Amino acid sequence: MLMMGVDPGTATTGVAFVREEDDGTFTPVYYGVVLTPAKTPMPRRLQSIYEQLTALIAKYKPDAASIEEMFFGKNITAAISVAQGRGIALLTMVNAELPIYEYKPAEIKQTIAGYGNAPKPQMQEMVKVLLRLDSIPKPDDAADALAIAMTGLQNSHFDRAVEAATQ
Repeated sequence: MLMMGVDPGTATTGVAFVREEDDGTFTPVYYGVVLTPAKTPMPRRLQSIYEQLTALIAKYKPDAASIEEMFFGKNITAAISVAQGRGIALLTMVNAELPIYEYKPAEIKQTIAGYGNAPKPQMQEMVKVLLRLDSIPKPDDAADALAIAMTGLQNSHFDRAVEAATQ
């Protein structure tokens, strides 16, 4: 199964495609970021995110997608911006008719590091180890997208089993 992982944003959106092999290991197929220039009007930034994600989906043809749920901090302006980027990512996934899995940051940390409050350096190291990479993926948004994709792969087993049992 090929899972798309998205770490949403408007300036930088992390994107990854990870394949689960027959032996249960994970292989990174692609990881990187979708960037939009800061001075670009928001409607054009959102359009660019949509177009870039659509092109990546067309190129890699994932079986499903996973995305991080929103975490609201104290900066409401940043939260609104991230929410707009997340909405565009979800629209792109729905338009591609992908099954979508959504995870809270603590769920991703629990799945990857075994601890729901794992610090970022621990998460990055675990992504490197689990994917057998020589170095920690850069930038951080790409590493986060890899973790989200692996969480989607790991947790979708249960979701698919429940879906099959109820049909």
